[in-house]
Amino acid sequence: MSNSLSGKVALVTGGSRGIGAAIVRRLSHDGAAVAFTYSASEDRANALAAEIKAAGGKALPIKADSADTEAVKQAVAMTAKTYGGLDILVNNAGILKRGMVDEFSLADFDQMVAVNVRAVFVATQEAVRHMGEGGRVITIGSVVADRTGFPGASVYSMTKGAVAAMTRGLARDLGPRGITVNTIQPGPVETEMVSDENVRTMLRPLMALGRMGQDTEIASLVAYLALPESSYITGSALTIDGGYLA
Repeated sequence: MSNSLSGKVALVTGGSRGIGAAIVRRLSHDGAAVAFTYSASEDRANALAAEIKAAGGKALPIKADSADTEAVKQAVAMTAKTYGGLDILVNNAGILKRGMVDEFSLADFDQMVAVNVRAVFVATQEAVRHMGEGGRVITIGSVVADRTGFPGASVYSMTKGAVAAMTRGLARDLGPRGITVNTIQPGPVETEMVSDENVRTMLRPLMALGRMGQDTEIASLVAYLALPESSYITGSALTIDGGYLA
């Protein structure tokens, strides 16, 4: 373990698998005490926490559905109470429901907004009550905020565009307090969300590098934004997409 984030406390929403789990591992490796939420993958969440503790780190799994506002608030409160504060919030939880505009249900629309947008606002609102100078809010968005790229993703794209706009506004709100707010916009990444090898084969040529990203590469950018060295970066949407938008 390194000590670049020693003494820091982080909360990662949706941290039991995929990009979220990679972020939990990286922040813990860098010395932070990490709490993370999960909604359904209890066995995986407990296994991840056990892995981190076995390596000498601190990890707190918290069952919380990001669509549930009170659960999000309680997750922030539990993190701050357990570790004595909160320095880094990573809004990673998100869902993708595809559907053409004339088929997409309002129930799915509302759920996507609740998880991908409202939960980001609620978690941030609660987290900054515990943050001081040097606090970090980092949200995992998507390149679909700039380019949808495929049919059936209008609502998903809308939610990620909203996150990018919210990031700019929050940066203005929190800048005077020395708290930075940024969003990371990954391109296609090899996670369970894109598990079909046929889809991966189709996607790889779309990147300038000819490959999809790895969850650890997204986590490395999160780790950088959590460091003091990134203190002049705020209100930004940082693309990490292998040249997908190039």
